[in-house]
Amino acid sequence: MTGAVIEIDHLTKRFGGMTAVDDLSFRVEPGVVTGFLGPNGAGKTTTLRSLVGLVSPTSGRATFDGRSYAELPHPMRTVGTALEAASFHPGRSGRDHLRVVGAAAGIPTSRVDEVLEWSGLADAARRRVGGYSLGMRQRLGLALALLGDPGVLVLDEPINGLDPEGIRWIRGFLRELAAEGRTVLVSSHLLSEVQQTVDRVVIIAKGRLAYQGTLDDLEHRTGTGARVDAADREGLARALREAGGEVEPAAEGLRVAGLDADAVGRASLAAGIPLRMLVPEREGLEDVFLDLVGEGGGA
Repeated sequence: MTGAVIEIDHLTKRFGGMTAVDDLSFRVEPGVVTGFLGPNGAGKTTTLRSLVGLVSPTSGRATFDGRSYAELPHPMRTVGTALEAASFHPGRSGRDHLRVVGAAAGIPTSRVDEVLEWSGLADAARRRVGGYSLGMRQRLGLALALLGDPGVLVLDEPINGLDPEGIRWIRGFLRELAAEGRTVLVSSHLLSEVQQTVDRVVIIAKGRLAYQGTLDDLEHRTGTGARVDAADREGLARALREAGGEVEPAAEGLRVAGLDADAVGRASLAAGIPLRMLVPEREGLEDVFLDLVGEGGGA
């Protein structure tokens, strides 16, 4: 199984006077799980809906190996999507929903039973969807996405509503799909939610690209710092800035970035300023993510 390259090329989408996606460009390669991240309202869903033909871009393109979704000869066999967990008919059983969709696409009933087994819904297959929990609807959405055995998976917030066991299951399952050579794109508004699942990330904010690359490269942006205090805060701040630190007031004392606790201690000693507090701090990956999307902040 070989997935297609997803390419978002200078995509812009406006709704009246509001720009939801603003000249956005990025690529998603087969064989890895790519996280599509950003806060709520960043433009993720609009981008994904443009990718699968549910929204017409104002300008730019969203393609699979150079072809738009409308140009694919067999869309369900190329791209599997799970964008809305609540879009199933509540009076129809999970199995019947998949069977109806599969029949329209020429997919045999045997495949329906396979994806129900894979998604852990075999025992609930004949129950009405209206009685499903949110987590079960998420699993049914994934079963639907896999129905055509596609090379590309586009999933919007697939972990939402899953219990811890379900989260572990989907993490492993998505990695298995990528290992088969498929293209897997997973959106989320929380990096921590997909951090153990994805290999690469595309981060957007206010409809624009903020970062694209590996998680390892993003982790290199994390840094050390400290919270520190002294009777002479003004003199301490001056000494720390001269030592190369970035200093800002905190709820208690000063927050220092760019210097670890040892360097802060040496700078204060050299300046002859006794400290009354020194607490090491390390900026984590989630802090870097929040800074990229403009939601970071000090104490």
